[in-house]
Amino acid sequence: MNAAQVYRVTVRGRFADLSEQARRYLQAARDEHDLFLSAYTEEGTFTYDERVQFFNLRYEVRGAAHDAAAGERGAREAEQFLRTMGFGFKGLKVDVVDATAIWDDAQQRR
Repeated sequence: MNAAQVYRVTVRGRFADLSEQARRYLQAARDEHDLFLSAYTEEGTFTYDERVQFFNLRYEVRGAAHDAAAGERGAREAEQFLRTMGFGFKGLKVDVVDATAIWDDAQQRR
């Protein structure tokens, strides 16, 4: 595995114990966090449903040694973001896709 490995990490969860201030902020900023505007980026893309119950964060993690390491990095980034923003959360689930393998497979089929 080389340093050019690219993983797409999606961290999903549920908001928990949001303060009224956090809930108002999320409701006011909802259009900026629409799922259709999201992408996998190094800094992460934050989206959530219109009821402000569920969210996901999408990260592009490069150079991780394997899927589990990429997932751990994504989970740490997500937790740090959520805590920094003051958003309570629970039930985090992490999904990892090795984008490099998909791209390599597509090239081999050509």
